[in-house]
Amino acid sequence: MDNTPKKPTVLIVGAGLGGLMLAALFEKSGIPYIMLEKAESVKPLGSVMTVGPVLMAIFQQLGIYDDILAIGKYMTHIRMHNESLKPLKPTDYTPVEEQAGYGFYVVARPMLYDLVSKLVPLHKILFGKKVINISETDTGVTIKTSDDTTYQGDILVGADGAHSTVRQYMYKELKANGMLPKLDQEDLPFSCTCLVGQTNVLDPEMYPLLKEPVCQFLSVMSDDKPYSWATWTTSDSKLAFMIVHYLGKESSKAAIMGERQDGIERLEEWGPCAVQAMCDETSKFPVPIKGDNDKAMNLGDIYDLTPKDMISKVMLEEKVFETWYSGRVVLLGDGAVTAFHDAVALSNLLYALPSTTTSEINAIFKTYYSERHPAALESFENSKLFGKIMDRGISGAIALFFVTHTPFWLWKILLGKTVKHRPQIGWLEAVTVTGTVAPVVSKSTEIAREEYTRRQQQVETV
Repeated sequence: MDNTPKKPTVLIVGAGLGGLMLAALFEKSGIPYIMLEKAESVKPLGSVMTVGPVLMAIFQQLGIYDDILAIGKYMTHIRMHNESLKPLKPTDYTPVEEQAGYGFYVVARPMLYDLVSKLVPLHKILFGKKVINISETDTGVTIKTSDDTTYQGDILVGADGAHSTVRQYMYKELKANGMLPKLDQEDLPFSCTCLVGQTNVLDPEMYPLLKEPVCQFLSVMSDDKPYSWATWTTSDSKLAFMIVHYLGKESSKAAIMGERQDGIERLEEWGPCAVQAMCDETSKFPVPIKGDNDKAMNLGDIYDLTPKDMISKVMLEEKVFETWYSGRVVLLGDGAVTAFHDAVALSNLLYALPSTTTSEINAIFKTYYSERHPAALESFENSKLFGKIMDRGISGAIALFFVTHTPFWLWKILLGKTVKHRPQIGWLEAVTVTGTVAPVVSKSTEIAREEYTRRQQQVETV
């Protein structure tokens, strides 16, 4: 007798990195899914991502570990400078290899997107599907899109970013019933905007920095301007960059949004006029890079080497929401690492879902939340600390002093805490855990592994 639970049909809204990873996991586990993306096509933009120990075992299980190494550039240090390009004490990330068995690699975000997208059949990503209505019953969830098409499933996953349509639907329903926490009713906080992009492929003979075997992660902190900026060398001989503009308390969302030149709904992006304005404003900022004939460079030189349509301006809005699920609707976090971990935890639990009743679905959502919410909060606090280092003002000066004067033994302890969340896919062959820092036990991995073992034993018995 086959005791394998009925697989739920999952509707995924959003074809960003998190949604793609979830779809790739469903594709491999056999869970049926429909993926809906409101854009007519996805053009991956951005700068780079630092991919490290917390993701490498997952990539091994998915069979793309060697591909990650091929497109990534090994990173050992962040080399900070003041605006006069005087070097500050670099931050050393080499201890993580001993602590977790893997090092850090800088990967161009578009290349990572392309790699993960290859795990999902193209015909299973439905573009031009803007969600305009969501409804739930005791037996399922239905989505209606702007082209007057409806889609039905057992579970709806919102993987559509900070300004999620799915979140807005869920929160509206909860608020109407007096069940939405006050924190989740507040606007997304924002404190900075960023300009990100990558140059064309460059000649290493003209830009010798590109010849270095490890990634040159170079950051600069302005002495008196509300900016910091960083560049990275990539595996395909490009320079990636990010310029951060820290906004003062007097800045308002209305004022910032007043810069927008287009009418798109994605509030975190601007049009080309705003991008060019920020390029012009920062073009004279120096960078610790030498060009042809040992010529000193500035950000304007880098912009000149970059296709205009590959530079984008984004607003960083960070918040850890308290409410992650309701009924048959659940959310993935924003940010690639967090979203990848959310996708793994959710796929583990859905693999072991005993039935598609609302009560069983809510039980696994509760387990998902209890595992991922504390980890997301911890990641958020770590990112805030890094933000303080780059920020101008007394808090930034204190944070920078702490980082540049921390004894190496203490720095190693702090690094060890950043690599403790290393979950695995429970229904695939486990990767041997290595390193001196033991990973936090993942409840979702254990649940999926137990179910996988049970199914294997059932097959052997038959």
